[in-house]
Amino acid sequence: MGTPINPEPEPTSDATLPRSTTPSSRPQPLTRGRLRVFVGFAAGVGKTVRMLEDAHALRARGVDVVIGLVETHGRSVTEARIGDLEVIPRVVITHRGLRLDELDLDAIVTRAPQLVIVDELPHSNPPGMRHAKRYEDVLWLLDQGIDVVTAMNVQHLESVGEILTRELGVTVRETVPDWFLTHADDVVNIDLSTDDLLERLREGRIYPPERARAALQQFFTSERLDTLRELALREVATSVERQRAEESTPRRDEQPPARRADRIVVAMSSNPPFTRRLLLRASRIAGRLNSDWYCVYVRTPAEQQHRMDSATERGLVDNVQMAQRMGAEIVQLQATDVAGALLEFARTRGVRLLVVGQSRRSWWHRLRFGSVIDRLIAERSGLDVLVVSLDDEAP
Repeated sequence: MGTPINPEPEPTSDATLPRSTTPSSRPQPLTRGRLRVFVGFAAGVGKTVRMLEDAHALRARGVDVVIGLVETHGRSVTEARIGDLEVIPRVVITHRGLRLDELDLDAIVTRAPQLVIVDELPHSNPPGMRHAKRYEDVLWLLDQGIDVVTAMNVQHLESVGEILTRELGVTVRETVPDWFLTHADDVVNIDLSTDDLLERLREGRIYPPERARAALQQFFTSERLDTLRELALREVATSVERQRAEESTPRRDEQPPARRADRIVVAMSSNPPFTRRLLLRASRIAGRLNSDWYCVYVRTPAEQQHRMDSATERGLVDNVQMAQRMGAEIVQLQATDVAGALLEFARTRGVRLLVVGQSRRSWWHRLRFGSVIDRLIAERSGLDVLVVSLDDEAP
């Protein structure tokens, strides 16, 4: 699920929240807006930058995009990404003698954009605002027919906050109910290796030096970040599974989705060098077919984060980012049966072509434990399986 950063992300084609209307031609009565939520595991992984990159990409494609609210936290990289995007002025509220700049819902609705960027989803509004919480603001904007892209860290989900309090002694004061994610049309994980995030922190790219030193000694410990990262991956995987279940369950008057030859699934492994080569080859195939494509990574118990060395983990993150830059939709699944998970995903998405890399396992390993590729071919049930050679020739 996915998440390009170079060190911050490139815009991706999967960033589009497809709509056919413009502000002047939006149908009456209004249809509900579409919601995309970017989920990260800590400050500094690149959620806000990703939203802004996608906003520029969407505007270039003719989508009417505005910024409702973005918090840069003084980060120059984030501020630079705003560029010439239109920003809706905030409404000024005075609370307990403090001047607060808040999201101006009425101004957004009056402007009537096709899509609005709303940062800091777990934020609590001061008294006197239309709603007590910003996630309620987002739901209200959706009801007005406006698409919303927003972001949050996984620890602000109510259930995750309870886990952190119980297991790590961390209190999360602002939360979003878990059911909010069921309203999302897309939930995207913004991932980064723990080592890279800590390096950003030490370099002063997240907080000023004094605050960064305090953070390294308190919240930003490797143990806590690893826990949060795993929780973020699981939460997004759960959201994808839920969405798949909803899409794959036809109503009584519907037939299961027909297989489409113009959709491709690429099976990504955790082996960084060979996965990169596979993605390059798959990208060329998708380009020739002018097709949508999914990049699916099945994380098995043996590949849980705490069992992977840092080099493999970083390579995996890099490959996910590269796939997103190429326009793939990233999906991470949790399963013990890799072949079964890939086949089920292809079936529920109506995909016809599955692209996998040539196995590098020894014949003895395949004899003892079986071969994922052999199972895919044997049990494909109408699915075409393309095995790509991973020899050293150019892809």
